[in-house]
Amino acid sequence: MDGNSRQNVATFCTTYADDEVRRLMDLSIDKNMIDKDEYPQTAEIEKRCVHMLADLWHAPRSWETTGCSTTGSSEACMLGGLALKWQWKKRRLAEGKSVNKPNIVCGPVQVCWDKFARYFDVELRQVPLSGDSLGLQPEQLAAYCDENTIGVVATLGITFTCVYEPVKALAGALDALQRDVGLDIPIHVDAASGGFVAPFIQPDLEWDFSIERVKSINSSGHKYGLAPLGVGWVVWRSVKDLPDELIFMVDYLGGNMPTFALNFSRPAGQIIAQYYLLLRLGHEGYRRIQQECADTAQFLAEGLAKLSAIEMVYDGRGALPAVCYKLRHPDTAGFSLFDLSDRVRMRGWQIASYKLPADREETIVQRILIRRGITRDMAVLLLNDIKNAITHLLENPAPNSKAGPSFHHD
Repeated sequence: MDGNSRQNVATFCTTYADDEVRRLMDLSIDKNMIDKDEYPQTAEIEKRCVHMLADLWHAPRSWETTGCSTTGSSEACMLGGLALKWQWKKRRLAEGKSVNKPNIVCGPVQVCWDKFARYFDVELRQVPLSGDSLGLQPEQLAAYCDENTIGVVATLGITFTCVYEPVKALAGALDALQRDVGLDIPIHVDAASGGFVAPFIQPDLEWDFSIERVKSINSSGHKYGLAPLGVGWVVWRSVKDLPDELIFMVDYLGGNMPTFALNFSRPAGQIIAQYYLLLRLGHEGYRRIQQECADTAQFLAEGLAKLSAIEMVYDGRGALPAVCYKLRHPDTAGFSLFDLSDRVRMRGWQIASYKLPADREETIVQRILIRRGITRDMAVLLLNDIKNAITHLLENPAPNSKAGPSFHHD
């Protein structure tokens, strides 16, 4: 009774796998990633992936950086946040100051940051959207940052609208804050989706370790990294940005192994598959796949923009391969985007509809993600099904519909 995953255009996660990936997953079914003594070659593969990503993200000395695989970007974000908290704590204690009220500043973020804040006792200062903006703006930082701010989270591919936050401009605002009041606040980039997109189709965008204030980056291998579900990555600019106090040495599996993770035993197949994809596709292969996805998203956006009921919010240009839109006249349309989601689901499509974050909650949007395996032909079918659904809803209005959200931002 499950849906067809290829028609799930609400999810960021990989739904396509070639035969070689399936074979590697099968061969790796008995490998435990945590047991580096028993599986030293798998541990080496993990290390190579970390350094390849560090190089892709312009770490100044990528061979001397550090990082690890995770079960996904949610765990990776929490590890990045923990490193920020402990670095802040060490600085405060060295200065003889209190460490009782840490906070982290962000714009509209995925729920994993709410979890991090609650689980690890950090105040989440989520900056509301201002005006027509869709993300955190540089001029907003001074009002939210103080001596207890452990870091600023910049998102490369906002969950709600798929746009990028201006990492370089945010870093410039923090540079000015340090110059004016002496606060030295690092940036963690949550590049869950954009980390495997921007380097390939927006190569001139400055967002990564090329900006000195960026100390850590996470990304999902199982999203636009194209790997199977169950792998994320977090990389620190240098080893000094990951506090030694967070690393545990474990000797009861054989050997004496360092580990920094929220999980312990976990499968190695996704990491091996990620390594295979990085080698098999290379920079040019990833570029071609992501560009094809972006082209398909833009094609879909052009078709949607011609519909009188639709107003585009994001058209697939300059950020993730995706589209985001709202109703042009929601008060008089006679239906909501929740109704539209329900209608196209009759054709097998799962499309995300939801309210925007704080201070723009009155705006309901719909988001479609284009991933590997979603072809131009599928986009044509989807566009036609959306057109037909809107025609039906206009002819059969449902002003008192109780349709609402029925998905998660994964």
